[in-house]
Formats: sequence, structure tokens, C-alpha cells
Amino acid sequence: MTELVVLSGKGGTGKTSVTASLAALAEAPVLADCDVDASNLPLVLAPRIQHHGTFSSGLRARIQSSRCSVCGQCEELCRFNAISYYESANDDEAGAFRVDPIACEGCGVCAHFCPEGALEMIPSDGGEWFLSETRLGPLVHARLRPGQGNSGKLAALVREKARETARANGRELVLIDGPPGIGCPVIASMTGATNVLVVTEPTVAGKYDLERILALIRHFNLPVSVCINKYDLNSAMVAQIERYTAELGATTVGRIPYDPAVTAAQRRGISVVELNQGQAAPAIVELWKTLSEKCLNLTPGHYQPISAG
Repeated sequence: MTELVVLSGKGGTGKTSVTASLAALAEAPVLADCDVDASNLPLVLAPRIQHHGTFSSGLRARIQSSRCSVCGQCEELCRFNAISYYESANDDEAGAFRVDPIACEGCGVCAHFCPEGALEMIPSDGGEWFLSETRLGPLVHARLRPGQGNSGKLAALVREKARETARANGRELVLIDGPPGIGCPVIASMTGATNVLVVTEPTVAGKYDLERILALIRHFNLPVSVCINKYDLNSAMVAQIERYTAELGATTVGRIPYDPAVTAAQRRGISVVELNQGQAAPAIVELWKTLSEKCLNLTPGHYQPISAG
């Protein structure tokens, strides 16, 4: 099985637009969107959800009021100010301690030291993952609930479900739209991948974030290629990026020009190669040919564009 992960180092470089176009060009891929905090690939692929599952992002404390003696030890021990005492609105009833599930970090100190055993640690509702059908193939994606952590764990779950789907359907390629940046979900998205494609842009911020993501990829000793999006906006910066990329042993495999057709395709909810207009589409076709033949040892396949009429 071949796993290609598309990363960017920063948001806004066109990573998801490139991933969607590669999905249209690839032969029977399984798709995965590991940007679990803000999944964008479904916006282009119009997924039809076939299956979904829950995700637990850890444990949260819960007070069993019937056993609580209101001693206050849990409030004193909590380092995150997640436990507070609330007066009862009824004068005939005593107040009680409550746990703020957003502030609770699930450390378990309160449950461990509670003299009455009134606190229990329960799985938190961290989000959902989905297996969907799209016009370009199966898509695994997820949604992390606001304020929840462990996005790296959910990204790893999405990736594993994509692998399972590929094995079950006899598909050779898993194409992963990774999250921006260099944090935990990025690491979870790319560890052990066959190849990483970094989409960058010819700006100062783009070059800086490219340096960070390439350093991270090099740490994990993964094969990496670079694609420069909107390359025609700053030729001097393109030269700097390509020189730096070569110094690190990475390969620049494509240049994509700035093209209003990309935005037009997004408005229609399709990829730019499906729209088949402008200059970006043929550049991405060449990018895929280079990637599949030289980096992934895959057959590029034959793509028939959707009519833009």
C-alpha cells in the first residue's frame, strides 16, 4: 500500500486544492482528511456519509453526588480550577461541587484522593469520525469537538480507518490531506508514510514555514517532494525556495501558477482539474505524473475531465 501525505507547514498555501486535484487524477484512491480541527476536503468532494463512529479524547472527572460528603478536597487539589462549589438555590438543600468538563484535563488526582470515592473518570466525547463515499473514492474524515484535545490521536484514527478501507477494497493508494503547521496532528498524519508532498508558496512566511516542515520531515527520515503554488507571483523567492529545498536533499516536483480558475472550481465544489480550465490544471497533471512515476512507482492513470458547461 502506498501512502502519500500532502502537507503545507502553514495554512492557505493551497494544500487541500492540490490534494483534491490529485484525487481526481489518481487511480482508485482512498482519501483521508487528517485536518481534524478544520476539515476542508469534504467541501470539495460532497461526501455521502456511510458510517460514523465516536472518538474519546481522554477522560473527564464526574462527581457522584450521592457519595459526595462536600469536604472540598477535590477543589483544593485540582490544579486546573475545574471543580467549584455551587450554592443551592433552595435554602432547604445543601450546595454541591461540580466539574467543568472543558477545564478538566483528566489527570485523575481528584478521583485518586477523594476519601469517599465520589469521583469517577469517564471517557469524554471528543468528536466523531466518518467514512463517506465521494465521486473520487472513499473518504475518511473527522470532526474534533470545540475545546477538545488529542487532535493527533484523532488524526491517527482517521489514517488507520483509511488504511482499513484500502485493504478491504483492494486499493493501492491512500491519499492524505494533512493539517497545517508542525504539531501533533501533522506528526500523526505523516509517520511511516511512503512519501510526503509539501505545498508551499513564494512568500517570506511560506519559505519560513517550509523550512520548519522540512526539518520535521527530515527528523522522521521520510522521502519528501516540494510543490510551489502560485510560483509566478515572486520569481526571486521561488529561486530561494528551490535552492534551499535542494540543499536538504528534497526535490521540487512541480510549479503551479496563480489561476482564478482554482477559485471558480471551489465555488462549484469541484477540483480545478475537474473544471479543466486555466493554467493550474495542466500544471497539476504534470505534477501528478512526476509524483506517481518518480516518487511513488504508480501508474498515473487516465483522467477524463468533467465538463465545465
